Amino acid sequence: MSQPVPFINLEKEIGVSFHNKDILVRALTHRSSVRQSREHGHNERLEFLGDAVLELVSTEYLFQFTDKSEGDLTSWRSALVNGEHLASVAKEIKLGEYLYMSRGEESSGGRQKISTLANALEALIGAIFLDNGYGSANDFCNTYILVHLKDLLAQGKHQDFKSVFQEKSQELLGVTPHYNVISEEGPDHDKMFTCAVFLGEEEIAQGKGNSKQRAEQDAAKNGIKEKEWK
Repeated sequence: MSQPVPFINLEKEIGVSFHNKDILVRALTHRSSVRQSREHGHNERLEFLGDAVLELVSTEYLFQFTDKSEGDLTSWRSALVNGEHLASVAKEIKLGEYLYMSRGEESSGGRQKISTLANALEALIGAIFLDNGYGSANDFCNTYILVHLKDLLAQGKHQDFKSVFQEKSQELLGVTPHYNVISEEGPDHDKMFTCAVFLGEEEIAQGKGNSKQRAEQDAAKNGIKEKEWK
């Protein structure tokens, strides 16, 4: 098992002190770390909890931040909780350095994998919630995640490319697009999908992502570029 940087440095980095250090260790334990998983459990349950906490925090924030419609709020929230965004935040606080994982996982670039980092950040949020309460988890999310909203909007990260591609293809061509999975690579806990978007029998573009939904979004985004639709 690969040993991470002492996690006390992480507590200093994020300004959160854990009363129960075992919860933090669990949040930092990748499922590949077999021995550590037996002692403390890996971080997937905390990831599940943190995902829910982050969704509530971001929903509350957006509801108070703007009077946009439900559809806009949903798109903005999706941008905030997107795996790539969470991974970039994880890199900002050097979260990968603190993870317990197998040597094999580390040698395959595990400390920099988008899915691993995003999941670990959600697990960290879950751990903060359990150990320090909702207020502390809210503060953490606001400081490190929600603060990037304006940049995400400026980059168009809130756009639902599948909806745009479908609207354009139906409006201009009278055709509804469909998507197929072209390939799946990697282990079950860290798969990379390649999906293609089709108009009729014609393949328009392909996209990649660590879920089928993200791969389809990427394919739709590339399809919009390919068709030069604005």
